[in-house]
Amino acid sequence: MGKLRDISLSDKYTQNSGMLFMSGNQVLVRLPLIQYQLDRRNGLNTGGFISGYRGSPLGGYDAALWQAKQVLEATDVRFQPGLNEELAATAVTGSQQLSMIPGATHDGVFGIWYGKGPGVDRALDALRHGNFSGADQNGGVLVLYGDDHPGKSSTICNHSEPALAAAMIPSFYPANVGEFIEFGLLGWAASRYSGLWIGFKCVNETVEQTATVEVDLDNIHFNLPDRGELPEGGVNYRPSAKDPK
Repeated sequence: MGKLRDISLSDKYTQNSGMLFMSGNQVLVRLPLIQYQLDRRNGLNTGGFISGYRGSPLGGYDAALWQAKQVLEATDVRFQPGLNEELAATAVTGSQQLSMIPGATHDGVFGIWYGKGPGVDRALDALRHGNFSGADQNGGVLVLYGDDHPGKSSTICNHSEPALAAAMIPSFYPANVGEFIEFGLLGWAASRYSGLWIGFKCVNETVEQTATVEVDLDNIHFNLPDRGELPEGGVNYRPSAKDPK
């Protein structure tokens, strides 16, 4: 018989290897904690910033974030819900501008915006401008959007990929809770590599699912292809000609 170990409900936010029993919302809370740890292992002193506006199927996400407040703050991850969706998107845009601030104490900030389908419609202009200004090379942005295909909790059925595509924001679509971690970390890596914000589709069947999820920080690696020739100034965040110097 193997050696027994103590088990705690907080394991889902602190255990770095093994099998964990988690809901979709809890995995989305754990995601920035994993990114923080991976950056530290790679010599990056980063922090995280999360802002958005609740709505089914992400109606319980902010509650899960509040419950994990102490764990988040211990890893320099700040949760600040938005007054509305577009103000939240504008705040996340600001998190990608750290490289322009003299005396910054962190190398970058990885960001999360969250909202439901109608929130994407409302905030699309702010999301578009954030995406066009670019993600920081040590930051990156995930756009968590909760879609309601059958119109269960919305006045009309909705899916947001076409709207985000119009703003040149590509989307990842995880099929289960386990893929939340894989696709989320890949999304931040892709955002840093390309300078784009990355959409992350959430539906009721995944967010409200509870499953056993494998976590192994020692085996998370991404192979980034050569970027080739880049435009002057690169593809990550940079102020436009109209921005104050």
